[in-house]
Amino acid sequence: MQLLDTVSNFFITSAHADTGSAPAPQGGFSFFIMMGILVFFMYFAIWRPQARRAKEQRDLLGSLAKGDEVVTAGGILGTISKISDNYVVLSMAENVEITMQKSSIVSALPKGTLKSI
Repeated sequence: MQLLDTVSNFFITSAHADTGSAPAPQGGFSFFIMMGILVFFMYFAIWRPQARRAKEQRDLLGSLAKGDEVVTAGGILGTISKISDNYVVLSMAENVEITMQKSSIVSALPKGTLKSI
């Protein structure tokens, strides 16, 4: 019986009355901290990398010149034969040219890449 009392005292603790301490603040300030962390995360994880990619694309389109070898968004490889403000004419083979929007160019290839393919 004594063992049973010891085990029950171990698992069942005595209830004590609360001493009436002041309630803890609800943490309204922590809401602003969490929002600040969220804004910080959105800036460094989403907005800043996207702005960097857009700047690289603008620089690429601004540096295009006649004779550059490029890849379009559709995967077409070609050499620029004519260039204007919004359009480029790509030469894909002898006597095969297509006119495309400048914004569809995704990357420039090193010179001589198309001849090696």
